[in-house]
Amino acid sequence: MRIVISEFISLDGVVQAPGAPDEDTEGGFAHGGWTHQYFDPEVVGGAFADALSKADALLFGRRTWQMMAAAWPERAGDPFADQMNSFKKYVVSGTLGEADVTAWNNTTLIPGAEAVARVRELRESDGGDLSMMGSPTLVRTLLREGLVDELRLMRMPVILGGGKTIFPEDGVKRPLQLVSTVTSKTGVDVCVYRAGDEG
Repeated sequence: MRIVISEFISLDGVVQAPGAPDEDTEGGFAHGGWTHQYFDPEVVGGAFADALSKADALLFGRRTWQMMAAAWPERAGDPFADQMNSFKKYVVSGTLGEADVTAWNNTTLIPGAEAVARVRELRESDGGDLSMMGSPTLVRTLLREGLVDELRLMRMPVILGGGKTIFPEDGVKRPLQLVSTVTSKTGVDVCVYRAGDEG
């Protein structure tokens, strides 16, 4: 399975709370919902739809999974919601228990201490993509461990001045290959990068 990350990201690399004002205010973040004015259903929405069309399963960190689990199950009947609800899902958490993950069907709990090993096992198994969105702490860990095959960054024309990022700050250089860029009418660059060397 390839691990494919799809993220809304600001020009200064922030991915925190793209969807709603109260989504994640940790660290005093005050710009929740900052993506709305730039969302373009055709280009930006299409990038997420394309990523999900190649996915066999979804992978989340705890906070993102809890937000999704509170939203999607009750939207049954909507084609996108039905797709999200039908996927096999994995959530990495050191605090959730098995009983907690029954809130969203087809969810398997991966204990936080086992995250890297279990994700590596999934990546080495057969199947379509293992798709991720949000979950900056987990994404940062997977990037650091060399377990990300593709980054789909929806780079929005805004600077947020600080907030959570997906990028490790460990001084390690990690070359990527730019596969494609499409610009939406709202000024969003949808950039697809794949892991690669400087060759």
